[in-house]
Amino acid sequence: MSLTTLIQLLERLDETHLQMLDLAAAKKQAIMDNKVEVLIEILNRESKLVKLVGQLEEQRTQAAYAFLQGVGIRSNLNLNLTELSRLVFDPEDKARLLHIQGQLADTLDRLKKANELNQRLIEQSLAFIDYSLDLLVGTPNQDITYQHPANRDHAAKGPGFFDARG
Repeated sequence: MSLTTLIQLLERLDETHLQMLDLAAAKKQAIMDNKVEVLIEILNRESKLVKLVGQLEEQRTQAAYAFLQGVGIRSNLNLNLTELSRLVFDPEDKARLLHIQGQLADTLDRLKKANELNQRLIEQSLAFIDYSLDLLVGTPNQDITYQHPANRDHAAKGPGFFDARG
């Protein structure tokens, strides 16, 4: 395998991560709209893309080892793309490799930020559901009738509405 194969695999990885970025945007909208069925469908599609990324990563590793053997390095070094680019002497190939590296790094950074935002949205949704349930259900020992605070039995008193769970 040549450097071209490695670059093509990196481009496919970038395309796959861009698809995952599109799914992250759709997931954000599904979370905000509270559409669970759509969210499940998105998660299934995302799972398939994660599996594809794993396969592409394996192929990328094999292509990197083949490239190393092609330039005369017989060891199975685990080099990153910057270190690998130092072994590329053709300026055009080196520029292509560094370009796709930057592009892939940018896509991965955007995907990471989108996933962090979705995680925060899910946590906020769960906190809201928990709060709503607390308001609806209340505490089981709560008296419905009014009692003067001095006459209350403080040992039987449960947590109030605004007590936080720790």
